[in-house]
Amino acid sequence: MDFSNRYFRWLALVLRIALGGIFIYAAWAKLRDPWELYALAINSYEVLPLWAVELVARTLPWLELLIGVGLIAGIGLRIWSFAVSLMLAVFFALMVRAFAKGMQISCGCFGGTGDIISKWTLLRDGSMLAGSLLLTWMAFARKRQAGPPASAVPDPAPDRIPV
Repeated sequence: MDFSNRYFRWLALVLRIALGGIFIYAAWAKLRDPWELYALAINSYEVLPLWAVELVARTLPWLELLIGVGLIAGIGLRIWSFAVSLMLAVFFALMVRAFAKGMQISCGCFGGTGDIISKWTLLRDGSMLAGSLLLTWMAFARKRQAGPPASAVPDPAPDRIPV
């Protein structure tokens, strides 16, 4: 597949800006409120000990902000696209688990007072995960297409045996 095609470049740009903007907004929504409110949403999933809930509630919004800015900047796209895919996969798995258990809890996606987990929040987050996985695949496929750096190509007849 030719990723030099302008349609793929535009698709990658749209995905970067959309996902980056969503992550920046999610970070802002969490940072504007007291961290304790977001900690309540995290704790409602019942997967972390209390000491970890506080750590996640205080640090995750900053990580989301960093990932969002990295995606929009487009520098190091392989790193940022992988990070957003990994984070969305974890979020989505936790949401599916809570939905399957019948838990009526806030997803915590956009702060502590977000939407209750439903088929619509799963569709929204599943769509973001699909977009992030596509972006990650495109970022890694584009690098493979460019070929390995000259130093990565083995010498067909080495002069000496490495010690």
